[in-house]
Amino acid sequence: MKRLFYPIVALTLILSSAFVTVSTQEWSIKDDYSIKFTSKDPSGSFKSFKGTIVFDEADLANSKFDVSIDVNSINMGNGMKNKKSQTSEWFDESKFPTITFTSTKIEKGDNGYKMTGNLKLKGKTKKYAIPFKFNDNKFVGNFNVKRSDFGVGDEDTEVVPDIMKIEFSVPVSKK
Repeated sequence: MKRLFYPIVALTLILSSAFVTVSTQEWSIKDDYSIKFTSKDPSGSFKSFKGTIVFDEADLANSKFDVSIDVNSINMGNGMKNKKSQTSEWFDESKFPTITFTSTKIEKGDNGYKMTGNLKLKGKTKKYAIPFKFNDNKFVGNFNVKRSDFGVGDEDTEVVPDIMKIEFSVPVSKK
């Protein structure tokens, strides 16, 4: 009987561990987020940001970001610039009302984390790796976007730089 006891206990533990589910943490985006873009000119922010964030520092393989920005929520501090940004030359809000990012991989980075995924803007999708930190229930980071990759604005202008710096600060709470 003793010979059977330990193998049965081991088999029971192995089989029961197969049914243990790990729940990755879901987060709700708080209202005091900040999504800014800066360059020599223009600079501004987006006032509408929503999506699904599933993030667990101990389970990066099952973590995911699926977020969107409403293009018409742009605020550059000037009503005429805001209106111009909605035209077909820039964001073409009537055809492409949202900017989306969906992660495909999240991994530990040099100074925090890195999410790799697809940024979709004005009907074009490009792969981006976005570094970020997660502290005190807040995701913070910045990265550069080359606007000509997405057909945003005139490519040959010296007035508006091609590289736009995106900065984000997204406070969250556990669901």
